[in-house]
Amino acid sequence: MPARPQHRRSEKPREDGPVWLYGRHAVLAALRNPKRDLLRLALTDNASAWLEAEHKIPGSAESLKPHQIDKLLHQGAVHQGIAAQVSDLPRARLKDVISPEGPGAVVVLDQVTDPQNIGAIIRVAAGFGAKAMIVQDRRTPPLAGALAKAAAGTLETLPVVRAVNISRSLEALQEMGFTTVGLAGEGSVPLPEFRADGPVAVVMGAEGKGIREGVRGHCDALVSIPLREEVESLNVATAAAVTLYALSMAGT
Repeated sequence: MPARPQHRRSEKPREDGPVWLYGRHAVLAALRNPKRDLLRLALTDNASAWLEAEHKIPGSAESLKPHQIDKLLHQGAVHQGIAAQVSDLPRARLKDVISPEGPGAVVVLDQVTDPQNIGAIIRVAAGFGAKAMIVQDRRTPPLAGALAKAAAGTLETLPVVRAVNISRSLEALQEMGFTTVGLAGEGSVPLPEFRADGPVAVVMGAEGKGIREGVRGHCDALVSIPLREEVESLNVATAAAVTLYALSMAGT
């Protein structure tokens, strides 16, 4: 099928409008998600053979060369020969998707903006059975593109709440019975010693800046990851993995 002429896309789509996903895991998970509407699917011959073994290929799929798919996406997108334009996920509301019942933490990101890190944290959170993730709406990149690829399909399964105000979200979680815990290098409670009687929400800040002061004021405790003196800090996605693993081992 011939390619339609396109200009190279920006990483940022219209708010809540169609988004581009790329990479095999991200696209396959989206195709399997009934909450997504498929608008366009572009495949190389190799990717088509792979997808055919995993999922029914829509009749509207376009057979394109890798360089033609490049032109549909933002510069530098590593698409593995497959890209899909789909509807954005429905907006998740905190009280609709988060419950204090049952295991699993809530992950709260305060001004973390790197899409690779956010996608990796989504993947980690899903892997350790987190209930949901909360991000700051206006400072978070679109839930698509590089972010979705780094999440490797878990964006379709882990609810992500795009909140206007992180502090108010923490207040809402506290009202629901959550203990709100900020992850900080200077935290007075070492992670291995932290225990909570009920559900936990873990707040993580941007690398370098950390959690904003106003958000810290809404944390019930500040927890630190013990590190050797020669290591100042961990990448935020790595810190998320360590923290969620520790909480899962503690039964939180």
